[in-house]
Amino acid sequence: MYGANKLSLWGLTGLLAVMTVFFNVYICLMSLWNYRQKKKWSPSETIILALSLASVAHQLVCYFWMTMDEVDSRCHIAEMPYTIMLLLIYSLKFTIMWDTSFLTFYYSTKLVNTPNHCYTQIQAAILKHVSLAVFLIPFCGLGTCMPMLVVFHSGNDTSTNKDCGVLMPDTVSGKVYEAMYLLLADVLPGMLMVKCCISISIHLAIHLRHMKASTNGAHGPKLGSQMRVIQMALSLVAVFILFLVIDLYVNYEISVNHANIITLTFFFTSIYTTVTAMVLIYGKKTFWKALIHEFNIGLDEYPCLSCLKLHEHEAKPSTTANVKT
Repeated sequence: MYGANKLSLWGLTGLLAVMTVFFNVYICLMSLWNYRQKKKWSPSETIILALSLASVAHQLVCYFWMTMDEVDSRCHIAEMPYTIMLLLIYSLKFTIMWDTSFLTFYYSTKLVNTPNHCYTQIQAAILKHVSLAVFLIPFCGLGTCMPMLVVFHSGNDTSTNKDCGVLMPDTVSGKVYEAMYLLLADVLPGMLMVKCCISISIHLAIHLRHMKASTNGAHGPKLGSQMRVIQMALSLVAVFILFLVIDLYVNYEISVNHANIITLTFFFTSIYTTVTAMVLIYGKKTFWKALIHEFNIGLDEYPCLSCLKLHEHEAKPSTTANVKT
């Protein structure tokens, strides 16, 4: 039964891997194309590019580990290569979580004006060094994961029911470290995203109320391009919170009940990176329009699939100041 479940997860993760790589490579290529046109990077493009590269790297290493684990089911190859791959997977996951959180933080600073002068200065200082921040996040992730080699020990000893290279927190120090890792890699970025989500939601409610009052209800308030950014930021937070709940539960089952379900964490992370990439493409209007256009052109080659064509909206003048996405 366990072998069949692993094989099924391997196949499903493969499908998600293709989608994750496609969407994130598309984001990278479009970002590079925009850079060639504008000759400069915006802070959001820097964070999105870093997030996309981390998602692609995570997906490739993750699927390679799952493939090796499936082929070498009795772990005849030395454990160390598997362990190093798992270390990279966890550090890349740390990078993805904090890059997503950082992106939400960036949008909240652009959408929400805070009266706290000290807090505003801190925000400005962080955003001034965006490139340095996205460069340091992967190193922080790797440094956070390195202690796994010391405080974790080899997991299941039953060769017929084993994932190669998996380290389990069997000791007290291992369990303490795992709790700290989950706090740093999942909970803290999640708390930052929730804080940003609340700020954006309050800003949206106040802004809509002011706009409705200024027009005396003559027409519905319109936010133009700003609304697309708000939808993207709130969607990123919603997807993250859902993933966080599932991920914490799976890690609880692994560490407390010693369930041999590490492949589930990779499967759910693959779903998360795929959905996140789709949300990012939707949030970048130029990316979304280009993707729909290319999709429709591809369907033109197959007349029988013309019913799957997506409607392409014509550009409309914005009624409010644009927010860079």
